[in-house]
Amino acid sequence: MRQFSIALAFLFSTALQAAPTEIEFWHAMAGPLGDQVEAIAQRFNASQKEYVVSTAYKGPYEVTMADALAAQRAGKGPHVVQVYELGTANMMASHGAVRPVWQVMAEAGERLDSKAFVPAVASYFSDGQGRLEALPFNTSTPVLFYNKDAFRAAKLDPDKPPKTWYEMVPTIAALKDVGGLPCGYVTSWQSWIHLENTSAWHNQEFATKDNGMGGGDAKLAFNTHLMMRHIGTLASWVKAEYFTFTGRRDEAEIRFTEGACGLLTASSSTYAQLREAAKFDFGVAQLPYYDDVRGAPQNTLIGGGGLWVLGGHKKPEYQGVAKFLAYLSKPEVQAEWHQKTGYVPTTVAAFELTRKQGFYGKNPGHEIAIRQLLTKNPTGDTKGIRLGDFALIRTILDEELEQAWALTKTPKQALDAAVERGNVVLARFQAAHRGAARTAAPAPARKAAKPAADSAPKKK
Repeated sequence: MRQFSIALAFLFSTALQAAPTEIEFWHAMAGPLGDQVEAIAQRFNASQKEYVVSTAYKGPYEVTMADALAAQRAGKGPHVVQVYELGTANMMASHGAVRPVWQVMAEAGERLDSKAFVPAVASYFSDGQGRLEALPFNTSTPVLFYNKDAFRAAKLDPDKPPKTWYEMVPTIAALKDVGGLPCGYVTSWQSWIHLENTSAWHNQEFATKDNGMGGGDAKLAFNTHLMMRHIGTLASWVKAEYFTFTGRRDEAEIRFTEGACGLLTASSSTYAQLREAAKFDFGVAQLPYYDDVRGAPQNTLIGGGGLWVLGGHKKPEYQGVAKFLAYLSKPEVQAEWHQKTGYVPTTVAAFELTRKQGFYGKNPGHEIAIRQLLTKNPTGDTKGIRLGDFALIRTILDEELEQAWALTKTPKQALDAAVERGNVVLARFQAAHRGAARTAAPAPARKAAKPAADSAPKKK
């Protein structure tokens, strides 16, 4: 009996030793995107026996971030959490709750070279020494989608979409007057596309201190001549019924897939969804720009999120976290994620692998987004935007833009009010987190004479 008990205890002990270490991964991906997250985790689990990653969908981005930080404070947080780009400053200010990815990887002996990532992607999640605080995961950038069938009906060349905001005018006129469309142009995520990305696309300052990435006391500064001109242009299009405002998020995509609107600016990550929903042939083009602004186009900014590692776990568990993040960074894993979801590849190797596999030849629209991010090396004004409580600031921007579309405020009044109101939010966040946030990698040295914000418009 005694020998039996010893044998049973030995077997029980062996079973415990053989049990894989669990790694909790909270994310904000629902539906098909959530299925892809689960598929990646399952493939990682099948690739080794030491660790098992368990995924959990926790709701929208803002809910996932808030719940993860609250759980961490209670000692029950996940090991890895997906956080949208708006929460980057908040996460970096959460000392103790967050462990930098570069540190976790180094301690585990896993190699993570930030230079392997697309510069415009890596800079968003890097500290002052260029080290990754979070792992870039699901990233996208705005592009122009256009209805090729509507172009043909309007006697427009379906292989020549408008490149500039000036070229948009005759294109919209033809779509409405010749093609008979009730709606010419729509946009989703108006503040992200028309304030944040349009500023970066023209190498313009959105906020001081390199858009907040060079210091914790940044202030909004996007009420420039260029942006007033751009918002003024769009407001005039509203009056002329060339631009139809449909909502703050992705409502415009529905109008586009219904065939009512011929042109749509939206996230590149919506490509697959649009392809499934649209009953017509459509194309993808780069985000329009003003060709009379010196140096434009520069590079666009990313949207989406990164993977953050939370503190409070045991060292063996962080070994598993590091192995999982290293797995996610592999070119073949990144390439598959890119091809199945529409998000841009975060590493140059994944982009090159996808190109060699012939994916872009069969799906040319997918290459537009990554090309925009790789157009030029990011400058201090185009590395990204890192501002505290940015989600709240975006709400303010939306409110003021809607005043411009309603013609109840001039573009100058709307942008000035957005800057003033947003800076109140920033000052409050900065006072609450004084000295907490880590800064980004220093921007490339600027030339002694920076190009003028805007030059005289060309006659069109």
